[in-house]
Parts: sequence; structure tokens; C-alpha cells
Amino acid sequence: MPGAGQEPPGDGDPRAVGVDGIWASPEPLTTGPMIAAPLTAPPMTANWMTAEPLTAESFTAEPLTAESFTAEPAIAGQVIPDQLTADRPPVTRTKTATKTANRSAATPAGSRLDRAVWAVSGAARRHWLIALLLAAGLILRAITQLAYEPALLFIDSKKYIFGTDFTSTDWGSFDPLGYTLFLLRPVLMVADLAYVALIQHVLGIAMGVALYVLMLRKGVARWLAAVAVAPVLLDAYQLNAEQTIMPDVLFEALLVAGFVLLLWQPRPGLGFVILGGLALGSSAPVRQVGEALIVPALIYVIAASKGWRTRLLRGAVLTFCFALPVAGYMSYSAVILHYGFELSNMGNAYLYGRTAHAADCATLKLPADEQPLCPAPAIAASLGVDGLVNAPNSPRVLYQPVNVKLGLLIDTLPLQKQFAYSVIKQQPLRVAGDIANDSVKLFALTRHSDEGDTPISRWQFQFSYPYYPPGIAHYGPNSASNVFAASGGGGYARVNKTAATALRRYQFHLGFTPGPVFLLGLLAGLAGIFTLRRRRNPGGPGPQGPALASLLITVSGLAVLLGADLYEFSWRYQLPALVTLPIAGALGATAVARYYRERRNRTAGRHAAAPAGEFVAAVPEQVP
Repeated sequence: MPGAGQEPPGDGDPRAVGVDGIWASPEPLTTGPMIAAPLTAPPMTANWMTAEPLTAESFTAEPLTAESFTAEPAIAGQVIPDQLTADRPPVTRTKTATKTANRSAATPAGSRLDRAVWAVSGAARRHWLIALLLAAGLILRAITQLAYEPALLFIDSKKYIFGTDFTSTDWGSFDPLGYTLFLLRPVLMVADLAYVALIQHVLGIAMGVALYVLMLRKGVARWLAAVAVAPVLLDAYQLNAEQTIMPDVLFEALLVAGFVLLLWQPRPGLGFVILGGLALGSSAPVRQVGEALIVPALIYVIAASKGWRTRLLRGAVLTFCFALPVAGYMSYSAVILHYGFELSNMGNAYLYGRTAHAADCATLKLPADEQPLCPAPAIAASLGVDGLVNAPNSPRVLYQPVNVKLGLLIDTLPLQKQFAYSVIKQQPLRVAGDIANDSVKLFALTRHSDEGDTPISRWQFQFSYPYYPPGIAHYGPNSASNVFAASGGGGYARVNKTAATALRRYQFHLGFTPGPVFLLGLLAGLAGIFTLRRRRNPGGPGPQGPALASLLITVSGLAVLLGADLYEFSWRYQLPALVTLPIAGALGATAVARYYRERRNRTAGRHAAAPAGEFVAAVPEQVP
């Protein structure tokens, strides 16, 4: 029998309880309870219920089943009267255990499909906000696919579709062709451009899901992670880019893939460093600005690794894997395309456009053969950087010096390069100010074009199919329908006006990310980086918390955005902000919140420990 004040054994186990409330024990039963019972007491050597010897086995022979919790106790097949069970200790079970037992007894085990449905519904309840955003993103993309068929074309689309196979040198390939090699040609071998747009829409959804899961792994709250991926899922400019045959969405996807691979583990393992380096390196042949991503990736890998040998190995492997696709494409350009060992031959032209737009020709000292390249202030303001590079009335186009002795035109590209270097050397603050003025346009409350900017209308949904003559015309050999036919089909260019009107109204009134959102994300990301200086273990368990993740994504976003602004501002080049700055802001805010929460806990712990220390020190003084 249990001692006084001791809990009886087998709490909630029917095998440990007698029918009249007597706890099972190896001691012999007394006659007290039997005399009070209305039944005739059997011999003391036997179990009075079954006429068998009273042993421990009689209490344990039957297996514990759901029926043992619910069945009525019986004597020789009869139900025991209430007075025999009135004093029996109740069987206590938790609410969860009761529900589980009832469910298992009442319903059979579900099929594999049922279990999958239950799992999905449970996940949807826990992540209801991201589920709603994903549903909205899918609906918007379906409307976009229906509105403009088979896809949207831009001025530069033909260079990516046809590449060097296109006979007109005016629309030949000058930019990297990684988009053509990685996506267009594989898809066009089996389908048409409509499927390219479909794949780009799938990439848009996949980026949102991948970034959401990554932030959850870094400890970001579910609601904050969902809010951070809302721009890439719902922004109408992102939808327009996904429907357009241009490399921007593939560049974003490679950027996100590199983030996820490098940040997936607490410390970047060698395999993930290899894959992450290849993903980020592959972005450079898609858009040349991807070359700048090696800097934040290298900083992150060195900061997240432990030990100088590991840091040296991881940094070397990352650099090699990053350079591998870059060098591979440059070799392809030299051997196959005959453009030379380079990613693009447009760098010097855009360097001229940027410096000419910033130059003060009145104070600039130039040789006589370079002076015609310096535009008047009014011309520079009206043309902008892009116009100074591509417009037919640009000084670099109009200036055509002739070699009198040979009677040939002089190539002005070397002169344009020398002019650009002269401006950078003599007026560096004007160039820096011109770049800064373009870079802050991202943070404006509304999206609009300033004088000289590439028109934002190029990235806005139109009521009719957009054309860019002479490259993409409505009729004739350069018509959009002929481009679709020459690239493998898809039908003629057509628009669903109802869907197009809905998208345009959505884009102008609701469907864009305001600039202050990007600014807030940038500031929060930078704040998260500064917690690295205060703690050896930033952002939570392991060396790679939200602070280090914020470091990688914030610096990568700045590198890509500023790298593009060095040459030219375009709202198209601001799209990577959707997958960098809001994510960096969520990670940075989480790192800062953890830092102050842990700091407050440490302060409270020290204050709580101080009186105890004083008491312990005072005790020996009271001992005689």
C-alpha cells in the first residue's frame, strides 16, 4: 500500500485500480470492504470477482486498449451497481489524449491522400498570410498571361531571341547572352515564347516562396516574412517584367538562388558555397551588373566561417566557382561570337553617356578632337544618359571626323573613352552627384520619369499591344507577329482589353511598391548589420543569424542597384530591389529586436543576482 501522503501508483491506468476503489497491492485483502458490500464475500485466497487466485497477473494480463477506458466494469457478465463504483478514483486524461482516443476509435486511418490534405490544410492555417499572398500572386499572373499573348516584346528582345543569327547589325547582340543560353534556346527548342513567359511567372512565385522559407529559418516572424515577400509577389512592374522577353526575371532568380544556397546552413558548407558561387556567377552573363556580387558574397563567407583555414578555403572556392561561368561566357564570346573576351562591348559607350550627362563643358579642359563630344547642358538634360548613348542626335553619333589623308571616318570610340576619363579626373564630384541623384529616385513615393530618364511607360501595362518602331513595329517585317512566327510560333500579337485595362488600373493605383518601403528596408538592413559589431553570435543560435543574412542581402542589393546606376537609371534596373531590400529589412529588424531583447534580459539577470550576492556575503559576518 502507498504510504501516507504518497500518490497511488498508475495514475489514470485502469490496471492499477480495483473495482471498489482499492489500489492494487501485493498485501492480502481485508474483509472490511467485503462485509459492507451487498454481495457475499468469497474466500480470501481468491479473487472475489473471478474465483481465481488474487495475483498481480490478474491486473496485467489484459492489454491496455481504448475499450479499457470506456467499458463498464462487470461481475460475471453483469454490470456492477453504481454503489460499487461510486468511490473508485476517476481516470484522468488530458483533452488531447481524449480527442486522440476518440478519433482513433471512431474513424479509420486516413489514406495517403487524406493525410496529405490534412498536412496542407494545417500548413495553410499556420501560414495563412503567405497563402493569401500566393493566391493573389497566382491570380495576377494568370490575368497577365491572358492579357498579352503570347508575350510582351521590348526594344532589346530581338537581340536575345535571335542573337548572332539575326542579320541586321542594328539589332545584333551587344549585351551578355546568358539569358538566351540558359532559358530562351532550351525552351524554344520544344515550345514558343508564351512558355518562356509562363516559366518566368513560375520563377516569380518560386522566389517568393524561397525567400519566405529562408526568413523563417533565420527566425523572422511569419507575418513579417510574408509582408517582406509581398512586393515580389504583387508588384505590377514585376508582373510586366515576367511577361516580357527580357533577362531581368532570370537575373532575379539567380540572385535569390545564391542567397538561399549560401544562407541555408548555419555555417556555409563547402557544397553550398560551390553551388551558391555558381548561381551568383551565372547572373553576370545574364546581366553584367552581376559581376559586383562577388564582393558581398566573399565578405559573407569569410564572416560566417570559423577559423582562418576554413575562411581561406571557402573564400577561394567561392571565388573560383563565381568566376567559372563568367570566364566560360567570355570564352564563348571570344571564340563563338567573335566579340572579344568580354561580357559586353557597351561599357565604354555607357561610361561616356554618364560622364557626358554630368560634365560641365565650360570648365572642362579637353583636347580639340574631344571637345565636340561634350554636349550642351540643354541637350544633356533632354537626352539623359540613355539618349546620349543611343539617340540619333547624340554628340557621339553626330560627331564623325574624317581622316583627310585616307579619306575614311575616324572611329570615335577611343575618343569617347578618353573624354570619359577626363571628366572623371577633373570633375569627380559632379559625376558622383549625378549618380547619387539617380540612385535616390528609387525611394520616391510615386513612380515617375524625370527629364532625360528612360520612359517608365515602357514598363507599364498598356491598353493595346506596345510597339517600339523600328525594331518592334505594328506592321511589316519587323512586326511583333513576325517576330513570334520567326522564333517558333505562338500566334500573332494580341491583347485581351478587359484584362489589360484591369492590370493597368491596378498598376497605377495599388500595384506598385512605394519608395519609402525600400528606404525602410535599407535602413533596417543596415541596422541589422551593425549588431555584428556588438555580439560574437549575432541574431540567435549559431554564427549565422539574421544579422549575417542581412549583411549578405543588403550589400548585394546595394551592389546591384548602385552598379546599374553608375551607368544609367532605369526603372527596369530597379527590379532587384524587390528581392533584396524588403528581405534585408525583415532580417535586420529581427536581428535588432533580438539584440535589444537579449540585452534587456542580461540587464534584468544582473539586477536579480545582485541582492543574492550581497546576502551570501553577509552570512559569514553573522556567524560567531
